[in-house]
Amino acid sequence: MIPIKNKEGIARMRESCAIAALVLNQLKEMVRPGITTYDLDQAARDFIARQGARSACYGYKIGSRRFPAYTCLSVNEEVVHGIGSLKRVLHDGDVVSLDVVIEYNGYIGDNATTVALGTVTPKVAELLKVSEEALYLGIKQAVVGNRIGDISHTIQTHCEKHGFGVVRDLVGHGVGVSMHEEPQIPNFGRKNSGDKIKPGMTLAIEPMVNLGTYRTKTLSDGWTIVTADNSPSAHFEHTVLTTENGPEILTIPKAL
Repeated sequence: MIPIKNKEGIARMRESCAIAALVLNQLKEMVRPGITTYDLDQAARDFIARQGARSACYGYKIGSRRFPAYTCLSVNEEVVHGIGSLKRVLHDGDVVSLDVVIEYNGYIGDNATTVALGTVTPKVAELLKVSEEALYLGIKQAVVGNRIGDISHTIQTHCEKHGFGVVRDLVGHGVGVSMHEEPQIPNFGRKNSGDKIKPGMTLAIEPMVNLGTYRTKTLSDGWTIVTADNSPSAHFEHTVLTTENGPEILTIPKAL
C-alpha cells in the first residue's frame, strides 16, 4: 500500500522537508577544495541539531550493520552512501554528492545535490547538467492520473539520449514516517506502467546517473556504492507532494 498523507501529515512533511533543504543548502556552501568529507558530515550533524531535528541516516540499520555517518557524501565514482572520512580530502576537479535525510516531528525530509569543485571536464559538467534536468523532467510527470513509470521513462530517456548510464540497482521511493516507503520509483522503465499517482503521495525522486556504465558495485565497507568502471556519478533528489494542482517540491529551503 502506498501511504496517502492527510492534512496533518502533509503539514509535517513540509516542515521536515524545509529543514532537510536548509541543511543541504548550508552544507553546499561549505564545499571547497581542502575540506574533508568528515568535516562536512560533522557540520551537517550540527546544522541538523540546531533545527531540533535528527539525522535519519545515522544508525540506519540493514541487517546487523548501522550506517556510521550523519549524511551520505559520495565523491567522483561513488554513486551514493559514501561515508565521511578524514582521509577523503576534496580537490579541484572533484564532484561530490550531498545527500541529507532528516527526521523532524515524526516525518522524513530527503534531498540531494551534486556539486562540482572548481574546473571539471566538459563531459562531467554535462553529466551534472543532464542529471539535474532529468530530475525536474521527472518531477513534471508526478501528476495525478499518471503512473510511476511515466517518471521513470522520462528520466531514463533524457539521460540515455546524452549517452549516460542510468543506475539500475538503486531507485527512488516514497517517503513519510519512514525513509523508504512504497512506491519504488526506478529511474528507468516504461511509460504508463507501475502504480497510478494519486493526491497526497510524497515521493523522493532521485536520478542517479553515471558518466559510463550503469553498473555498480559495493565497497568493502558494505555501504558505499561505486560505478563499476570508476567513472564519475551524479545524484540529484527532491521530495515531492502530489496534488490535484500538480507536483509540489517540498524540499525548498525556508527560514525556520
